Amino acid sequence: MKRHSPEYDLSTAAWYKSSYSGGDGADCLEVAPNFPGPLVPVRDSKTPRGPKLAFRAEAWSAFVTDVKNSCAE
Repeated sequence: MKRHSPEYDLSTAAWYKSSYSGGDGADCLEVAPNFPGPLVPVRDSKTPRGPKLAFRAEAWSAFVTDVKNSCAE
């Protein structure tokens, strides 16, 4: 079974990089946290014109929380 992912117009997304990414910006994700709707777009900062992912806001929040908790251990 093939899953179809809907296309979203991300041309108006305002992308933000983490302040923890360092000066060179390597190996960093950018997110568009204020994108309208229930989605959080994510892209690779090294290839901003490349593929992008869109997560449900709840899923993205759970992921970020889990990353923060695992880094605190």
